[in-house]
Parts: sequence; C-alpha cells; structure tokens
Amino acid sequence: MHPALGGASFAWSWLLAALATRTKRIGPATGLPALGAAWQRGFASPKQVPVTAVTADTVLARIDTPCPLRGTGRTAACWRMMEYDRAVAAAAGGQFVVLESQAEPGVTACRVALRLAGQPMDDLVPAHIRAPEAGLRGRALRS
Repeated sequence: MHPALGGASFAWSWLLAALATRTKRIGPATGLPALGAAWQRGFASPKQVPVTAVTADTVLARIDTPCPLRGTGRTAACWRMMEYDRAVAAAAGGQFVVLESQAEPGVTACRVALRLAGQPMDDLVPAHIRAPEAGLRGRALRS
C-alpha cells in the first residue's frame, strides 16, 4: 500500500467496524466466551473465524478466509489490514492480536488471540514482530 493511503485505510477500517458494531449490536462483553462471540459477530459467518479455545485469560481463534497477502511475507501489511478486527474487539471490550499470519509462507489460516481490555498482552508476540518482513526488521509497529 502506498504510504499516503495508510490514513485512509485506517479510517475506512474503523468506519466499517463502527457500522458493524452498531448494526450487529456488538457491545462490551461480560467475559472471555462473550468476547470471542462478539468478535465473531463482526463477520459474515462465524464458521470463517472459529474460536478454537478459551483459556483462563485468552480467546484463541482462527481466520480461515483466504487472504490476499497469503504467502507474501508482508506481515506489516497484515497488521494494517487487521485494524477492523482490532476495532471490533475494542467495541466488545477487548484487545486483538495476530499470532500467526497467512502472509507468512506456508500459513493457510491466521491464528489470533483476544483478551479483555486492560489485561497484559506482552506474552503474546504479534506475527509482524515475530516474523517481520524483509527490510522492516527491528521496526516495531504497535500491536
């Protein structure tokens, strides 16, 4: 993406998320299972974003929808594309991070994690930090 479009892309993602959260009545979740369900409601079908586990502090899920970045190595672009997910999670009272990205070679489904707002996330290493794309090593984006 051209750098000049970054702001527009960010704003568009938040606008779409605001529309989805309003029309689908996504509000603050009362616990982790509800957080996972609220995030799933932000999508056309929960089958494309299945919750795979709920631990004491984390909802783990997968994004099975084929990604246009699949196999490109462009994990920073993936991070930018996931602004919608972060916005929906925030509306549900949560935080969102991509642990494994389809942008990584050989990965066919994203692995993601959600936690309630305010909970530490430092033990969850985002894909764009763990597997930075060539030319961006060491340049950290917010997670």
